[in-house]
Amino acid sequence: MASKEPSEKSGRLKQIRLAYQQTKKADPWVGLIVAAWGLGVFAVLLAIGFWWGHPIYLGIFGALVGLLAAAFIFGRRAEKSVLGQMEGQPGAALAVMQSLKRGWVVTPTVAITRNQDVVHRAVGRPGIILVGEGQTGRVTRLLADEKKRMSRLAANTTVHTIIVGNDEGQVPLLKLQRHIMKLTPTMAKPEVAQVNDRLRAVGDLMKNMPVPKGPMPKGARMPRGPRG
Repeated sequence: MASKEPSEKSGRLKQIRLAYQQTKKADPWVGLIVAAWGLGVFAVLLAIGFWWGHPIYLGIFGALVGLLAAAFIFGRRAEKSVLGQMEGQPGAALAVMQSLKRGWVVTPTVAITRNQDVVHRAVGRPGIILVGEGQTGRVTRLLADEKKRMSRLAANTTVHTIIVGNDEGQVPLLKLQRHIMKLTPTMAKPEVAQVNDRLRAVGDLMKNMPVPKGPMPKGARMPRGPRG
């Protein structure tokens, strides 16, 4: 066990160093900003300690809080840098959705067009969230069709539609997670599980439907199953 601890610490330090190097490429001032926050918090608490007559206690406390503040600021700027580099790339919205906290079930690519416009789905206490990325006109139609389908499969469940982008009425990639997390809860946790089970059952049923072998009869059409 003792031999693993140094290697684990060196691995974490290597990850932090790599994250810092990647962030610095897009955010050259990240080091100075993080240091300023950490030292600023320490200096304020140390000054309070001198004024209060307990500089040592407040100095130690200030150092700890300063480190936490620096780590928090670095994490936020690193996240912003990563999302900034992903913006406009296929699958960027899905990556953000998959970083949602507990209580969410994310299903990728529940609908797609020939031009690779896609809709991803997340289910949580606010209801069903459909997130589209691609060309606005095509994605709008795709979202409308998928919303109708969700309303049939999960009646009385709130369905939200979001288009990721920087145009009016769209949600920028950098604000997507925050936007979803701010949605008002409309379901209890057991209801979320029920909706997920229903959607999963329908999806599994359509995937396992037997397909007739041989040529299709003239004029026959394949059953139109769900896209997810």
